[in-house]
Amino acid sequence: MPPIRSTVTRAGRLFAAALLVGTLLFSGCVHHAVNPAASAATWSKSRQLVLVTTSDWNTDQGTLRRYQRDAGNWREVGDARPVMIGRSGAAWGTGLHPSSQPGPSKREGDGRAPAGVFRIGRAFGYAGQAATALPYDAMQASHYCIDVNESPLYNRIVDTRVVGTQAVAGSTEPMRRDIHADGDQRYRLGFVIEHNTQGQPTAGSCIFAHLWKSPTDATAGCTAMDESTMTDLLAWLRPELAPLFVLMPVQEYARVQSQWQLPAIGRQP
Repeated sequence: MPPIRSTVTRAGRLFAAALLVGTLLFSGCVHHAVNPAASAATWSKSRQLVLVTTSDWNTDQGTLRRYQRDAGNWREVGDARPVMIGRSGAAWGTGLHPSSQPGPSKREGDGRAPAGVFRIGRAFGYAGQAATALPYDAMQASHYCIDVNESPLYNRIVDTRVVGTQAVAGSTEPMRRDIHADGDQRYRLGFVIEHNTQGQPTAGSCIFAHLWKSPTDATAGCTAMDESTMTDLLAWLRPELAPLFVLMPVQEYARVQSQWQLPAIGRQP
């Protein structure tokens, strides 16, 4: 998901977004097979990785691990932590990994977290700043993430002060949930998981890592965790190390781990 832009007019923003989405949709009509080795090369220079594994496609609970790559070898950093994912489990998303994989595919509103390999994007939160080296966006009451399939701004965080209130009509993702959703603190601190960055309609939108409501509350498709896990992650992540977010059921991870040059893990959740 690209950074929030606040320096263009409403008309210019909508026209540019519509033109961009139209171009991406047109160019995305034909899907080409991707060589796994070539795909792995797209993250060969990444030196930080956040891994979430689940027991199967349909569980809403996962285990989060951190890895850092030194001299070409991945090493685990810190302890494994529990997380909650989509209420319906996981499904293959649109990221850096090869697009054709066996198993379910992520769709808008399916309650599944995107599986695959993704870049980690910008951090966000309610406060004016956060203890992180990631680029950080302080959310205001005017910020929304667009989950309306038909919108030219689909899967983008926008500011109604720029795009106008009509542009966010129908969106269910206000970024200040404390203001718009009865004091909800889940978006008080988080970061963007760069799923479906081209904004392909119906492929899934507004995928974040954020705070959980409780250790047993699943999400609509994001990855949720306690505050200590989130603050540790944000303090550790470095944009210059091209950090990755990886989520998969353990059997799928075992299938692709070596070929995709991902970290080997020992005890499974």
